Amino acid sequence: MIVGIGVDLVDVARFAAALERTPALRGRLFTEAEGGLPPASLAARFAAKEAVAKALGAPSGLRHLEAEVVREPGGRPVLRVTGRAAEVARDLGVRRWHLSLSHDGGVAVAYVIAEA
Repeated sequence: MIVGIGVDLVDVARFAAALERTPALRGRLFTEAEGGLPPASLAARFAAKEAVAKALGAPSGLRHLEAEVVREPGGRPVLRVTGRAAEVARDLGVRRWHLSLSHDGGVAVAYVIAEA
């Protein structure tokens, strides 16, 4: 059963400019493993974090670092959810996350499904 769906779209150039303008932003938004990726990949991961919040119903107290995009050995992106986001997911009965990322034509998109 689907508990929630979230989608987010990010303008890559605008996002890259924000990271350049405010270097500390990278540390507030991304884990150490995520932080060194190129701008288009970071924009897609930021979209994923926003999509997770939407899939959970946008509860208060979530932090961007609580949703991390990691890669399986074959390269497939998967979500690792911790902290308040994990608590909310547990309360909603979320047992599995589905994630799709893409970036092309100057935009990055993430689609998240939370499944019970």
